[in-house]
Amino acid sequence: MEYPHEPVLLDEVVRFLVHDPVGIYVDGTVGNAGHSEAILERLDRGGRLICLDRDPEALRISEERLAPLDKQVLLIKAGFAELDRVLREVGIAAVDGILLDLGMSSYQLEHSGRGFSFQRDETLDMRMDPLGSLKASDIVNTYSSRDIEDILRQYGEEKRARSIARAIVRTRKKKPILSSHQLAEMVRSVVPPSHGHTNRHPATRTFQALRIAVNQEMEQLERFLQEVPWLLAGGGRLVVLAYHSLEDRRVKQAMAVWEQGCTCPPGLPVCVCGRTPLFRRLFKKPMRPTEAEIDRNPRARSAVLRVAERIVS
Repeated sequence: MEYPHEPVLLDEVVRFLVHDPVGIYVDGTVGNAGHSEAILERLDRGGRLICLDRDPEALRISEERLAPLDKQVLLIKAGFAELDRVLREVGIAAVDGILLDLGMSSYQLEHSGRGFSFQRDETLDMRMDPLGSLKASDIVNTYSSRDIEDILRQYGEEKRARSIARAIVRTRKKKPILSSHQLAEMVRSVVPPSHGHTNRHPATRTFQALRIAVNQEMEQLERFLQEVPWLLAGGGRLVVLAYHSLEDRRVKQAMAVWEQGCTCPPGLPVCVCGRTPLFRRLFKKPMRPTEAEIDRNPRARSAVLRVAERIVS
């Protein structure tokens, strides 16, 4: 079977993540297992990899792809925000590295049939977990204009959020909005096309915002960032690939806070806050794909890589 998704910054991700070939690692967003496959190839016999995903179809594909490697790998249906529970259940106190690739896989965009892409006419679903209770069609057909506007503004940073929200409400009074093409064309009717080097579809930010709201992606990330300092062993690495400013901004803020040491006012004879750094960033400015990688894999163009290492306490 061919796997259409090309993993982003593959060599860099594996090089920064795997610092001990017999360590225990987590791929918190296994997707089509492109990164996981390369991680397992880097591990020796004693190394282990735990792969998580909320999408059962992603786990099925990953199991098929990773089986020939004959390495110690455990695939579990769970979101990365549940990693603390997963590790408790498998009897692991801390791991040596965690990877989060927060982007969509090509398989989800092109083959899931859940309306993630405005380029396909599919049911407007957008649930990563098909058992989730909220679909994108629920939001556009039942939420108030104000609530839809807030979602588009908060999660899509959409400047025309109010116009789009009002158009959604007008449209659904005539006919429910149930397909991705129906929504994309409606947004196109109220948002002028962008020009310049990005040539972005007018519905890009709307689809991003709805997907984030349906899957509670920012809440998942926030919970993970609160827990992860206690899930990594000393010297363990956190490697995060983000694709939009909301996620990257939050990851950057968390890593900066983790690096802070004593916060006592200058002049105190002794530290009273007791604060010590938890992590050190391997590099302050984010790493981005090269032009050559973007030419080969256009979906890598917005990727931002950040890496932090847990300080031995």
